[in-house]
Amino acid sequence: MRADRVFAYGAAAGLLGDLLLGDPRRGHPVAAFGRAAGAVERVLWRDHRGWGTLHTLVCAGGAVALGAVATSAVRPSRAASVAVTAAATWAVVGGTSLAREARGIGRALEAGDVEAARAGLPHLCGRDPQALDADGIARAVVESVAENTSDAVVGALVWGAVGGVPGLLGFRAVNTLDAMVGHKSPKYRRYGWASARLDDVAGWPGARVTAVLAAVAGGDRRGAVRAWRADAAKHPSPNAGPVEASFAGALGVRLGGTLAYGGRVEHRPVLNGEGRSVDVGDIERAVRLSQRVGWLALGVSAAGAVLRGRVARRPLPQKLQLSGRAS
Repeated sequence: MRADRVFAYGAAAGLLGDLLLGDPRRGHPVAAFGRAAGAVERVLWRDHRGWGTLHTLVCAGGAVALGAVATSAVRPSRAASVAVTAAATWAVVGGTSLAREARGIGRALEAGDVEAARAGLPHLCGRDPQALDADGIARAVVESVAENTSDAVVGALVWGAVGGVPGLLGFRAVNTLDAMVGHKSPKYRRYGWASARLDDVAGWPGARVTAVLAAVAGGDRRGAVRAWRADAAKHPSPNAGPVEASFAGALGVRLGGTLAYGGRVEHRPVLNGEGRSVDVGDIERAVRLSQRVGWLALGVSAAGAVLRGRVARRPLPQKLQLSGRAS
């Protein structure tokens, strides 16, 4: 079986496994990677970009190398190759957990239990829940669902289509490192610089694919495209901007505005200012849009892998072959 089909079958099985099983409460591979990255940090940490860059290279490079070794080991067996790809896909995508956490907060808000909703919000994002009322929590959930659709599903599938299992593991490693050390706290402003910049680069294609698919799958395609074009560049994140703007336009809601992170207040530009304020019912709408985008991303990534394989197998034009012999 060719590598492009291995990815297509394995990624489909892995995404189905995530839908049926979700993430385990204990022993998740990403959590194991996080513990290993934390151990490396304890050895390497210095308030210096160079040491942070080394940390990024060791951890992300190790994940890519592990994927390459696993791929090489099972290459003779078609079934084993598909199984390894499926396992890697299941390990790195998190669409089911994302939906579960978002819906749990939505149910708490519908029941009027704002304190329970506040308690659940840290599982989705790093905002200060005590600074948010019910509508603010709902808006935070919709924004987190949008951004994590790219980070936890689409981006991984895109890099899997490009690089197979090493691409899947490498993307999740980079994304996890950014969450661990890529923020602008005093401790990580320099040490986490490389992880943050690499995450920006790695997340760029997945974010654009997510924005396109949200426009395709959403209820208002023109609104999604309009919001993306008008407002994405205003967002401080080069990758969250297109995704959140496209989701806002597709859902017909207004995102952005004042946010609070650990006592620090940020005033972000409004995305899709023509939309209405987010309400609790929009959480379920955002989750359903996220799920549609995830399955569409599987189709796009699988088709891309097959197309890439066909191009790679295509023989060189006769003129180039003759030129190569002459040289």
